Amino acid sequence: MSAHKTALKTTEEVALQMVLLCQVGVGTVANIILFVHNFSPVLTGIRLEPKQVVLSHIAVASTLTLLVTGFPDNVMVFAPRNPLTDLKCRLEYFIRLVSRSINLCSTCVLSTYQCVTLLPGNWGWIMLRGRVPNLVNYSCYSCWLFSILNNVYISMTVTGPLKTCNDTVSKSKFLCSTSGFSVVIVFLRFAHDATFISIMAWTSVSMVLLLHRHHQRTQHILTPSQDHRGHAETRATKTILMLVVTFVSLYLLNFICIICQTFLMDSRLWLRHIGEVLAVSFPTISPFLLILRDPKDPCSVLFNH
Repeated sequence: MSAHKTALKTTEEVALQMVLLCQVGVGTVANIILFVHNFSPVLTGIRLEPKQVVLSHIAVASTLTLLVTGFPDNVMVFAPRNPLTDLKCRLEYFIRLVSRSINLCSTCVLSTYQCVTLLPGNWGWIMLRGRVPNLVNYSCYSCWLFSILNNVYISMTVTGPLKTCNDTVSKSKFLCSTSGFSVVIVFLRFAHDATFISIMAWTSVSMVLLLHRHHQRTQHILTPSQDHRGHAETRATKTILMLVVTFVSLYLLNFICIICQTFLMDSRLWLRHIGEVLAVSFPTISPFLLILRDPKDPCSVLFNH
């Protein structure tokens, strides 16, 4: 590889690391604000609404994703990095998998909850809605338990960088080895992600259809107060739909990047930085979708009914 190409590649990597660090800084602050906004009512003795519970968990998981992706390696943009060890690789990989899984699971819980609140009233759904707050709490804590148990074994198969004598791939010393992954592990990861994304897709399509039918049936008969309430529910649903679409889109892009990283060995470190930027894009964008959706009263659409 020529000196010019080497310098260019280094410049690209530094630029991607700078973008990543900006995402980490901005996203971490935004998620802390989101968490404080949703969790602060507990300090005054007020019980949290189901959406506040879910968004608090999403904020914590997003913060973990941002911090473990951005630090401590990527903060050393202009300094040499130390080679990774087995313990560091496993711990970092475990935290990433857990936080990512919680974001996936919590977003699924949030979209399912919003879909249930929009369903036409009948006795079965009315009884279910009365138990929704407890179900949401159990679902969020189950997401943590499930994510930890599901990813412990997978993270143990990760090892430090493989030894190599080839100078052209010397940068592989900064990449953890996932050669211990079996077909079963890959299938379980795919089934895990496909299940939650399918639920999100189903609830999203259901919400779009429900909103369309509701608008057609009630656009001429709503009173001003009913229209205001319906408008609030519509905006809340649209916000969650935006959240789901953003998550799924960035997930697919990151998945494509991982596939490319697996088969294009010569550019693995460069692709790794792109993958990291995509991985932290949702934790960076999501709090802004939730906080700044209503400029006059941030988050009021999501929390007040």
